[in-house]
Amino acid sequence: MLEINATETVREGSVFGQITTMDHEQLVICHDQPTGLKALIGIHNTVLGPALGGTRMWPYATEEEAITDVLRLSRGMTFKNALAGLNLGGGKAVIIGDPKQKNEAFLRRFGRFVESLGGRYVTAEDVNMKTSDMEYIAMETRHVTGLPQIKGGAGDPSPVTAFGVYMGMKAAAKKAFGSDSLQGKKIGVQGVGQVGKYLIDYLVKEGAEILITDIFEDKLKEVAKSSGATVVDPNVIYDLPMDIYAPCALGATINDQTIDRLKCAVIAGGANNQLKDEAKHGKILMDKGVIYAPDFLINAGGVINVGAEYYGDYHEETVFAQAQKIYDTCLTILDKSQKENIPAQQAAIEAAKARIEAIGRLKLPF
Repeated sequence: MLEINATETVREGSVFGQITTMDHEQLVICHDQPTGLKALIGIHNTVLGPALGGTRMWPYATEEEAITDVLRLSRGMTFKNALAGLNLGGGKAVIIGDPKQKNEAFLRRFGRFVESLGGRYVTAEDVNMKTSDMEYIAMETRHVTGLPQIKGGAGDPSPVTAFGVYMGMKAAAKKAFGSDSLQGKKIGVQGVGQVGKYLIDYLVKEGAEILITDIFEDKLKEVAKSSGATVVDPNVIYDLPMDIYAPCALGATINDQTIDRLKCAVIAGGANNQLKDEAKHGKILMDKGVIYAPDFLINAGGVINVGAEYYGDYHEETVFAQAQKIYDTCLTILDKSQKENIPAQQAAIEAAKARIEAIGRLKLPF
C-alpha cells in the first residue's frame, strides 16, 4: 500500500499537484498481485469526522482517469456530508477493473486495506458494488457500512437516495415554475439503476411525463414496462425538450459537448459530479437561466442512511425525515445563488465550507 500525503512538495499536473489543488489529506494506492486488486482510496477531509464514502468498481481506461475520479468523488463527499449535517468527513474508493473480477478473496483483501487506515476511511457500496460485497469486506474491517438487513445493517440505501433526489427536484421545480408539483412535467431520467428506478416511482405517483434512457437495454425494457415511461436513445436525450433533466448514471454528462444541446429549465438528478467543469459549466447554466440542484446536495439520502447505520443509530423513519430536509436546504442554496448572483454549485460549496470551518475553527483553502 502506497500513501500519498498532501504535505509533500508538489509539481503542477502531477498526482501531488492534483491532491494539493483539491486539498486532499491523503491518497492511498492499493495493490494485491495474487487477487489482481488495484484500488485507490481518496481521503479529502476529516475535520467533521471519519471520511465516509462508497467504493465503486469500474474498468477505467487509464490510471489517470481513476485518480481523477476518486479525487473528485471524495471531495464531493466532504461537501455532501457537511451539507447533510452529518458528523462525517469526505472519502471515496475506486477499484479498477471488471466487476466480474470480484470474489471473496478479492473483496476481503480490499477490506484489509480499509482496515489498515485505522478508521480514517469508512466504506460503503457504490457503482457496481452490492450489499453482499460489503459482507465480505466486513469480514476484514469494522469500518464499513451499508450491510444487508439480515446482517444487522440498514440494507440498500438507494431508496433513501432517490427520496432525497425527489425532494431536491421538487425544490428546484418550485424555484423554476413557482410550484413544486411535478404533475404533467416532462422529466428525462438518464440511468435506470437502483436510484433511477426508485426516483421514477415517485414521478409516476405525481403524474409526470417520463422519458428514460440507459446503456443497458434490459433495464430499460423492465422499467418502461412497470412505469409506462417512454424509452429514448441515450445519444438524443440531450436534444429533447423537457422540463427537468435528471442525470442518474455516471458523472460529467453536463460538458462542452452537451450543455448547449440541453432544452430544460431544471437539472436535478442522482449522479455524482454531473458538471464536467463545475466552475465553467455551473456559470453557463446560470447564464442560460437553468436551475441546477447541486448533485452532492440532493443525492445525500444514501449517505444519511449509511451514516446512521455506521453510528449504530438507525431508524428508518428518522433517516427519511432527515432526507426530507434536503427540500429546504436546496431552496436555501438556490435562494443564495440568486441573491448573490453565483452558480448554485458555488453557493452549495460555500455553505459546506462554512460549516466545516465553524466546526474545525480553521480556514480551509479547498
